[in-house]
Amino acid sequence: MAVFVFHPDYHADIGPHVLQVEKFRKTYERLREAGIPESAFARPEEATEKELLLVHSAEYIADIRSYVHTERTLPSELPLTPEIVRWCLLSTGGTTLAAHQALKNGLALNLSGGFHHAFHDCAEGFCYVNDLAVAVCVLRSKERISRAAVIDCDLHQGNGTAHIFRNDESVFTFSIHQQNIYPPKRKSDLDIGLSDLTGDADYLSKLHEHIPGILDRHRPDIVVYQAGADPYMDDQLGTLKLTKEGLRERDDFVLRECKRRSVPVAGTLGGGYAKNPEDTTDIHFQSAMAFWEA
Repeated sequence: MAVFVFHPDYHADIGPHVLQVEKFRKTYERLREAGIPESAFARPEEATEKELLLVHSAEYIADIRSYVHTERTLPSELPLTPEIVRWCLLSTGGTTLAAHQALKNGLALNLSGGFHHAFHDCAEGFCYVNDLAVAVCVLRSKERISRAAVIDCDLHQGNGTAHIFRNDESVFTFSIHQQNIYPPKRKSDLDIGLSDLTGDADYLSKLHEHIPGILDRHRPDIVVYQAGADPYMDDQLGTLKLTKEGLRERDDFVLRECKRRSVPVAGTLGGGYAKNPEDTTDIHFQSAMAFWEA
């Protein structure tokens, strides 16, 4: 049975913004309305200084914790406020908790997270802390795992994650994304840069071509899966043409291939910026149900 990680403070006032911060709470509410019991949810604590320093520089973390605008924090496209930093640190703790729960239960999904643009010593995009990298490094520091794979199916390349693990053979980074949009690309272990207007069939074909081989060759002890909603056909930040059905098939395929090999999966919701915010929530909810039903 899957575990879901959620905290009521997965929220921050960011003003008028393309980032739909209500989606985290709404996804949780949809799950409860669907009959998922409260016992299936775990509540995270903020990532600790020690955990953050496994990935990020001390100077950068000091900037974030003191809400200081420096050359390290300014690349973010979000304000730097106590409320936003708490959400970020809770979400990072949530992804680490999901990773621990996945090792126990097979599947766990953080109903936030996926801040894959954050680098070792600077912010980027909407990302201050790279929770995906922190989760992997925490598990490794506790000797819970030796090898990991990050399977990133967000609209945007996981450039920060790719750069953080660029010289680390124990972590395989995979990103399938729209090529001709933000961010400036960094080299993952395997990048699939998709053409504009790519739809369900071509997208799913690429997953079928590559995911089994990644799992068989790298043999990860855990997969961290970024299940972005933003490849959706009506997303505001890209022009891929995946349907909701195609995105559900994506989730089912990744989880099925991992289950066949008994590889635990810790998921994050990642991006989602549909013109109708309810579509974003629908996609995140169906990703969560894919975990629940896997």
